[in-house]
Amino acid sequence: MADASIARRTSPVLVIAGPTASGKSALADRVARELATEVISADAMQVYRGMDIGTAKTPPAERAVPLRMVDVVEPYEEYSAALFQRDARAEVDRLLGCGKTPILCGGTGLYIKAVIDAMEFPAGEVESPRRRAYQDMASRLGAKGIHDELARRDPESAACIHPHNTRRVIRALEMLDEGERYADRKERFSQPQPYYRSLQFALTMDRERLYRRIDTRVDLMIEQGLVDEVKRLVECGAGDAITSRQAIGYKEIMDALDGALSMDEAIELIKLRSRRYAKRQLSWFRRDERIVWIDMDRMSESEAAELVLRRLEEAH
Repeated sequence: MADASIARRTSPVLVIAGPTASGKSALADRVARELATEVISADAMQVYRGMDIGTAKTPPAERAVPLRMVDVVEPYEEYSAALFQRDARAEVDRLLGCGKTPILCGGTGLYIKAVIDAMEFPAGEVESPRRRAYQDMASRLGAKGIHDELARRDPESAACIHPHNTRRVIRALEMLDEGERYADRKERFSQPQPYYRSLQFALTMDRERLYRRIDTRVDLMIEQGLVDEVKRLVECGAGDAITSRQAIGYKEIMDALDGALSMDEAIELIKLRSRRYAKRQLSWFRRDERIVWIDMDRMSESEAAELVLRRLEEAH
């Protein structure tokens, strides 16, 4: 087997990204078949077992190539970008070591960046006594009160964080205790330092067409049994897990099952929030000037695959 550290410097990692329902998984599969390689999912929700329909996870029987970094943990288990970085890089290095081109495909921009760029995650990624103390402080003082505490200790970092983003405020306070400022890390974060050579693509299309595709996908998820999938998660005790409660498609169905809104209202809310999420995904990827954009209004899937393969050949 080749030395992965050598391969890391010579073979690019292919990234195929884009907003939800843009067709990136199908394109990644097509390219992977041509290259006889594997696809590594970069989706923050596909790592969870049992969350299949709502995350648009390709069923095992329909996978044209091996799909990695899916079904990694249970919905009630804690998982993070730091853990994803560790696990996904192991998959990348394995493929590079075998002389294959890794294909990282997904819409979670932070997870993609965590793999291909030199990102260091702080030790406080998991629950700790210090974090619990700040969470207690936030409960006592409220979102504004704990943000004010950060502003007192580190005004510049406080200015970078919305007062309602209590989780990030707490992280910034933890970082101060560890001798680092959130504002400094944020500045470094905006200037990527590659960990791997990469060749990055992102799919785009007319916004209204994308929104129609999202709506159609949500309707299909309902037909495929999303409601029953959510019921199973609740029955196995994962319903109260933060993961299930924050995932689009799951939290809305849970609210409907709890009687907080009708099922029709839940479905429309899933569509609305999915469209908003797609806008945020596009905004994230547009910040990275390394990305080559593929307009799926102007290209067929086969033409897009040819473009990716041609650029890959030129990069070698």
